[in-house]
Amino acid sequence: QVQLVESGGGLVQAGGSLRLSCAASGRTFSTYAMGWFRQAPGKEREFVAGFRWTGGNTYYADSVKGRFTISRDNTKNTVYLQMNSLKPEDTAAYYCAIRLSGTASYDYWGQGTQVTVSS
Repeated sequence: QVQLVESGGGLVQAGGSLRLSCAASGRTFSTYAMGWFRQAPGKEREFVAGFRWTGGNTYYADSVKGRFTISRDNTKNTVYLQMNSLKPEDTAAYYCAIRLSGTASYDYWGQGTQVTVSS
């Protein structure tokens, strides 16, 4: 089992910044990848950013490239999402997720943290 706890969401004006955190615990030693997703009201959940645990390659949705940065602190088992130049269309609930080795999809999800960007 893996537990993921997100934090750092809030209300920010357009052009502002936020940093989300995702603290992982449990069976994280078999992590294959981690990612951030978001879901706005009435819309499907979408991929935002992610990386493979080994190799360090990072991936971003086109809509956030150049504005968002995913990073991790292995000593704290924590993944971050630095969000700069925020836009009202970034408003959503943000979730972190973990994919374990040997699986084909993200296996565990956090409870989500709300990000609201005002215009």
